[in-house]
Amino acid sequence: MASATQFTFSQSQDFGSANLKIGFHRRDHGDGHPFDGPLGILAHAWPPTDGRFHYNADETWSADPTPGAFELETVALHEIGHLLGLGHSSVPDAIMYASIGQGVAKGLHGDDIQGIKALYNV
Repeated sequence: MASATQFTFSQSQDFGSANLKIGFHRRDHGDGHPFDGPLGILAHAWPPTDGRFHYNADETWSADPTPGAFELETVALHEIGHLLGLGHSSVPDAIMYASIGQGVAKGLHGDDIQGIKALYNV
């Protein structure tokens, strides 16, 4: 998202002051949105001002597109879209499309870029 917007992202050593907090959680993890085990909900995040982003720890994750695993960066890009205020897209190739298969990697699509530009006037 940073390349398509004026946002910058950097790692913080102070968890308490971080604007974006990423974690891996299982089932009921205290946020009112429990995960449903493997091959269900992959992750969730909340729109601007909340900053929480949770991966489902019961899924199989990979740093690369691998058969039988979900690609971490693709799911992160989707959830960061939600953190920035984007909803789901009806365009299957868009990162903000509501579902993704195992072994699939995606990048930003024109639909995603148009959405973020419309939200932030960039």
